[in-house]
Amino acid sequence: MPALRPSGALLRAFKLQSSAPSSAPFFTPYRPLLYNNNFFTATRIPLRRSISNGPLPKPKKDPLKEWREPEPSKWPNRIRLLMLPFVGAIIYNMLTDKSIYAAPPTIAEKDSLLKRESGITSSSPMRLRMESLIKQHQKTIVSELEKVDGKPFVVDTWERAEGGGGISCVLQDGNVFEKAGVNISVVYGRLPKPAIAKMRANHKALDPDVESLDFFASGLSMVLHPKNPNAPTVHLNYRYFETADEQGKTNAWWFGGGCDLTPSYLYDEDTIHFHQTVKDACDKHDRAYYPKFKKWCDDYFNNKHRGETRGVGGIFFDDLDETEKDQEQLFSFVTSCLEAFLPSYLPIINRRKDMEFTEQQKLWQQLRRGRYVEFNLVHDRGTAFGLNTPGARVESILMSLPLTARWQYMHAPEKGSREERLLEVLRSPKEWV
Repeated sequence: MPALRPSGALLRAFKLQSSAPSSAPFFTPYRPLLYNNNFFTATRIPLRRSISNGPLPKPKKDPLKEWREPEPSKWPNRIRLLMLPFVGAIIYNMLTDKSIYAAPPTIAEKDSLLKRESGITSSSPMRLRMESLIKQHQKTIVSELEKVDGKPFVVDTWERAEGGGGISCVLQDGNVFEKAGVNISVVYGRLPKPAIAKMRANHKALDPDVESLDFFASGLSMVLHPKNPNAPTVHLNYRYFETADEQGKTNAWWFGGGCDLTPSYLYDEDTIHFHQTVKDACDKHDRAYYPKFKKWCDDYFNNKHRGETRGVGGIFFDDLDETEKDQEQLFSFVTSCLEAFLPSYLPIINRRKDMEFTEQQKLWQQLRRGRYVEFNLVHDRGTAFGLNTPGARVESILMSLPLTARWQYMHAPEKGSREERLLEVLRSPKEWV
C-alpha cells in the first residue's frame, strides 16, 4: 500500500493557516503531521474550541469607523422608486399647466426686490422716492413734537395682506396735545372698474375698458389737537398716487395734499405767520401756486351743510400730474411743502400751549372739534377713499378725529364775542398775506 501523501490543496490550506498572527486570542496547540512515519515541521492549526469554553468572541468594532463610514441603507433606493410616480405627475403638471406662468410679478414684489438690491436713489421709481421722503419727514416731525410735549409717541407698525403697510405714531393725553397723530402709509392694491371710471374725470390716461388696475398710494398724514383752546389744531397731508397696467407699466400718476390751520380762538398774527410760511414754500416753485391753492383749500375744507369753512385755511391741491408740471418739479414742490411745516407751526404752538383758559373756552373748543368731525366724516375724500379700500386700517384712517368733541343743540355765540368773530371769518374766508 503506497504511503499517504497530503494533497496540494491541503498543504496550501495549512500554509495559509500558518500565516496567521502569533498573538491569537485563545490557545491553539500544535498538531503534528505524519509523513512516512516522520513528523513534518510543526504547523499551528487552531483547534475547534470546545462547547465548555463558550462561543468564539466577536471581533471588536471601531465606533468612529462606523460613524465615518456607515453602511449604506437600502431604504433610500426604495423610497426613490416609490416617489417616481409622484415626481412624474408634478413635472407633467408643470409642463402642461399654463396658469403658473400667467401672473407676472406685482408692483409690490418688484419694489421690494429693488429696495433689497439697490436701495432708494434719485434714479429709483417715484413710488420708492416718495416712500423714502415721507418716512424721513415722519421721524423729524415726531422728534420735534416730542420736544414740545415732553411725552413720547407710541409707534405702531402695520402691514396689509394686499401689499404695503404703514407706521402710525400716536400721542394721546400728552402734556400739550390731547391727541396727535403722524402717520405714513404705503399701499398696493387693485382698483375696481367703478373707481377707475370715477378717476377718469381728471386722468384720461386711465383705460375705462379694463376690469381693474394695479395701484400704489403713499402719503404722510398728520393731525394735532392741542389741549389748550388758544392753540390751534393743524392738519397736513401730502401724497402720491400711481396706477399700472397688466405689464406693470405706469399709465397714470399724480400728487396731492396740503395743510391748514383750525383755531378755536383767532389770533391774527398766528394765522398770518402760518400763511406766509406756506406761501414762501409755494413761491419757490411757482408764484401762482399759493393764491390758487389757498382758494382751493377754502373751497375744499368747507362744511357746506353749515355754511362755514373748517378753519382759516392754508393750501390744498389734488391730481397734479404731467398736465401741470413734470414729475420731478412736482416732487420738488411737495418736498418744499413738507419742509415748511415745522417752521409754520412750532412758533404758534410754543406761544399758545401754556396760556391760561377758562371752562367756557374749553366748551367752545369742544364744539369746534365737533365741526371738525363733521367735515372728516361727511365731506373728506381721503377718509372716504381709505374706508372703501380693501384691507383698510380703520384706526389709522380715523386717527384724525379728536379724542373728545361736543354737539350742543342750537348753540349760538354771544354777540361781539371772540367766538362770534371766528364764525364771521369761517363764513367769509379772508386773505391773510
